[in-house]
Amino acid sequence: MANNITSVSKESRRFTPSDEFRKQARIKSREEYEALYQRSINDPAAFWLDEAREIPWSKEPKKGLDWKEPHAKWYEGGELNASVACLDRWKGTPTWHKAAIVWEGEPFYQTGEPEVQTLTYAQLHAKVVKLAAKLRRLGIAQGDRVAIYMGMVPEVVVAMLACARIGAPHTVVFGGFAADALRDRINDCGAKALITQDIGYRRGNEVKLFDAAHAAAAQCPSLRTILVHTRKLENLHLDDDAFATKFAVTEGSQEVERMIARTDLVPKDEAATPVDAEHPLFVLYTSGSTGKPKGVLHTTAGYLMGAYVSTKYVFDLRDDDLYFCTADVGWVTGHSYIVYGPLSNGATALMFEGAPNWPQPDRLWDIIDRHNATILYTAPTAIRAFIRTGEEWPAKHDLSSLRLLGTVGEPINPEAWLWYHRVIGGGRCPIVDTWWQTETGSIAITTLPGAVDAKPGSAGLPFFGIVPKVVDQEGKEVARNAGGKLILANPWPSMLRTVWGDDARYAAQYWSDVPHVYTTGDGARQDEDGYFWVVGRIDDVLNVAGHRIGTAEIESALVSHPFVAEAAAVGRPDELKGQALVVFVTLKTGAAATDETRAKLLEHVAKEIGKFARPDGLRFAAALPKTRSGKIMRRLLKDLAAGVESKGDTSTLEDLNVLAQLRGAEE
Repeated sequence: MANNITSVSKESRRFTPSDEFRKQARIKSREEYEALYQRSINDPAAFWLDEAREIPWSKEPKKGLDWKEPHAKWYEGGELNASVACLDRWKGTPTWHKAAIVWEGEPFYQTGEPEVQTLTYAQLHAKVVKLAAKLRRLGIAQGDRVAIYMGMVPEVVVAMLACARIGAPHTVVFGGFAADALRDRINDCGAKALITQDIGYRRGNEVKLFDAAHAAAAQCPSLRTILVHTRKLENLHLDDDAFATKFAVTEGSQEVERMIARTDLVPKDEAATPVDAEHPLFVLYTSGSTGKPKGVLHTTAGYLMGAYVSTKYVFDLRDDDLYFCTADVGWVTGHSYIVYGPLSNGATALMFEGAPNWPQPDRLWDIIDRHNATILYTAPTAIRAFIRTGEEWPAKHDLSSLRLLGTVGEPINPEAWLWYHRVIGGGRCPIVDTWWQTETGSIAITTLPGAVDAKPGSAGLPFFGIVPKVVDQEGKEVARNAGGKLILANPWPSMLRTVWGDDARYAAQYWSDVPHVYTTGDGARQDEDGYFWVVGRIDDVLNVAGHRIGTAEIESALVSHPFVAEAAAVGRPDELKGQALVVFVTLKTGAAATDETRAKLLEHVAKEIGKFARPDGLRFAAALPKTRSGKIMRRLLKDLAAGVESKGDTSTLEDLNVLAQLRGAEE
């Protein structure tokens, strides 16, 4: 069996940014990018200290980096506050009265108009100051953890920044998680308070967040209070300033409900708490984990600088941009590229509460059209779902306000990239694919939009301060265009500092596989131009006829066929081969799920990759099982392919009916 990953991608098309875009870009050429990049890796301390001068400090840092493997300290001696860097810094500038958040709720009014709310930086600041004061008066102090369990409403941003303002690390728990998952995360970090809301909306249904929060709280001994934001108007009697407190806890055999009175007297302004540069800003639990939750810890200054600098350069921000990231704030993308990155840059962020294809498949395009969004950052899975519904839906709307597109979450296959570029971007918008992780905190590999050509399917070049390499099983760097493990060789400011409460797990999981470097868990190759192509998680690499092939490349080959909208490849145990390849395919409208189509698709894979990669089984699916954030749950597909019952957590699954339909499908 081969040790290295075989990369089968043959993509050679390139897209050069227009002269008009390049002329206005922050970084205008590859030469300019290379000069900055080399400085960032040759003298990272000086590079990141220079960038840090753009944000406000209570006490200036004296040192850029202190590295004692596997622990980094950035900006030692410095003190700051993340909410000040996002809000207070704009006082006295035109940004203070500029929109910070433009929010659209999922439901429509009876008039047919959507619910829309705009908060300026001044208005957002006032809300954050008020909630921070309330948290203080409820006994939440610097260092206390606060859990946040909310939907995509402006108040979730208020909650995060209010915690940051008093130095209380927050842990945002995705609103799609059930009570047990919330309980486990609260207990793992020992949260003292929980901020939630009565209900949210998803695909026309009420999501009863408070009910789940209340059930979880009864099993969380560290909790002292719950603060409830009232999303539904008729529930406003809870508290006329939108946040109320209610808490039930089991003490011995009795359930005791504690009520904490409203805080009526809130100062008009209350100073933020300066914290040390390495003070924890948040703990975020990675999705799809089994067993004990894994809390990734990010600290204030390093994380904030990673989010600030990457947002500025990768999205090439301009003062008049309306930036639309479709991620949920419960994931790291929402943290970095809805909250901390855009607000620290003085940008206007567009937030949407609901699903991008409800009540019609054009909801996302309708939002962009009505609000005149200029930047769209979304997931490849969403793009492939849009492809399936057809070009007539985006064609109903004027998307000419868009000037830049981005993708995040997983590798994007070239055909989806090209559709995105042509149909959504009108052939004029550069696309920035971005590779990064919860653990990296901010974008690590990308295509800077004005500086370099884009290659469909490639994540691009290293971002500043990042030193990625592709290595073999022994940790030796492989030749260009050869596949292997993706590692990061140098520390960077926004890297995770540890796993909350389990430093041994941090060292073992990220620093032991290949000595002295951070192991990402992804497979990749680097081409002759230095571009990185991510081929999928190492755990998802399939052994096919002696070749180790990443699922992303098999899926990309399938999606390149004109019949296919989406595909997922998994392995199943096989007595003869050890592992057999099974693919699940969703067809475009008009394509028939017949034996003839199956034969054509199997032959297409053989032609695109080689006969050795011809799938052993191909199942048609009306839809693939996905989380609410749009990721395909391959774990469930592996169980289906193997013919075993799925016993893992399915609480984040968007539609449970998809699983039932797939179980009834025949190969």
